[in-house]
Amino acid sequence: MVKRGEVYWVNLDSTVGPEIKKTRPALIVSPDDLNQHLPRVIIAPLTIKGQMLSCRPEVIFDNRSAWILLDQIRAVDKRRLLGKMGTIDESFWHPILLEMLA
Repeated sequence: MVKRGEVYWVNLDSTVGPEIKKTRPALIVSPDDLNQHLPRVIIAPLTIKGQMLSCRPEVIFDNRSAWILLDQIRAVDKRRLLGKMGTIDESFWHPILLEMLA
């Protein structure tokens, strides 16, 4: 089962305009009960480039500095998930997500 806090390679194509695209790592932000029962998950893409903003927590993942793009969260079908890469502890991103959505 896909779990909150896990990072997967995700195929984000096709997109419109400035939406984040291509296959890239993405953090599962949806709660585990949703992940267990629905055919989709909510993800936040990761990037090693881009503008640093308060809604983009910086983490070290896969021995590289990366930003979690909480401003680009979206729901995707689980068939877009291509392979698990690891996990990111909720303490690094969950408080920022809650503040952003409050």
